[in-house]
Amino acid sequence: MRFMILIKATKDSEAGVLPNEELLTAMGKYNEELVKAGVMLAGEGLHPSAKGARVKFAGGKRTVIDGPFAETKELIAGFWLWQVKSKEEAIEWIKRCPDPMPGQESEIEIRQVFEADDFGPELTPELREAEDRMRDQLAAKK
Repeated sequence: MRFMILIKATKDSEAGVLPNEELLTAMGKYNEELVKAGVMLAGEGLHPSAKGARVKFAGGKRTVIDGPFAETKELIAGFWLWQVKSKEEAIEWIKRCPDPMPGQESEIEIRQVFEADDFGPELTPELREAEDRMRDQLAAKK
């Protein structure tokens, strides 16, 4: 099972406050553990929403909204993509994580990634083949 691990933003992360050397070192060690255990597939920190944009869809219309975005608790400061056996295993790994936002309350969200089988018969053999080709192309770029 794959899970997207979302590190929620705080006022400091949205203000562009970067982690100190101690936190960078601790997170580096934690990431090494994840990689050695075969859990981590990807992971990165994100710039504040002030440097981002959203595209709103309404029928055929697209509206671009530039950041920053107001609700910090709804914003993402970083992410991991993990391969684990269960949500419970992901939770156990998160419990070992260094506090991503020391000195302030922080939150990490765990969301399971859909797999092809989750879509049932709606994902036809042709759509599965197209999905497999796309994944092969992505893997070849690594």
